[in-house]
Amino acid sequence: MTSNSQLDINDLTPQAFAVYGWMLGKPMPDGNGIPLFSNPATDFWQEHLFNTGAGGDAELLWVNYRSQSPEISNLEKHLLTQQAIVPLTGEIIQVVAQSAADGSPNLGTLTAFRVPQGQGICMRPGCWHATRVVDAEVTCLMLTRRSTTLDLIQHLTTSASATESAIAEIPVQRLENRVDAREQAEAAQ
Repeated sequence: MTSNSQLDINDLTPQAFAVYGWMLGKPMPDGNGIPLFSNPATDFWQEHLFNTGAGGDAELLWVNYRSQSPEISNLEKHLLTQQAIVPLTGEIIQVVAQSAADGSPNLGTLTAFRVPQGQGICMRPGCWHATRVVDAEVTCLMLTRRSTTLDLIQHLTTSASATESAIAEIPVQRLENRVDAREQAEAAQ
């Protein structure tokens, strides 16, 4: 599939990401019933209640992303579980789209977000996605469902059909302003 579509990269904010899931790494809240603790040595608070779906076990994955390709030609989604990604060693570009009524990617909702090191995202079940890096390999912590990981590995390494995930080809979308956006963010600091 070919296309001349360009996809701008947006800054990550809770409001901008809300239709796809939740932004992680927001400042400590005021309280308002959210479990939290703060003293001179440490702060911790509830950021998000992760849902693996019925009967699912949560698992932490260590993921290395290396694709610098500005072209997006396929997307992946997980049917049962949320999936959280937190970049540990650099910035990632997360491309997301909502599902259309028939379950395919709704390209009218396709967007890309710059996810800085130390923040993160948690995608809703059914959120189509792809991940890119700007410069080099980026290691991320991922929270997902154990059976979804096993199902996806089996699909990617054998001819078995995936039952908890889907991968779809889309008309090629080209990420724009990858380096320019990073340089602008650095200049603003």
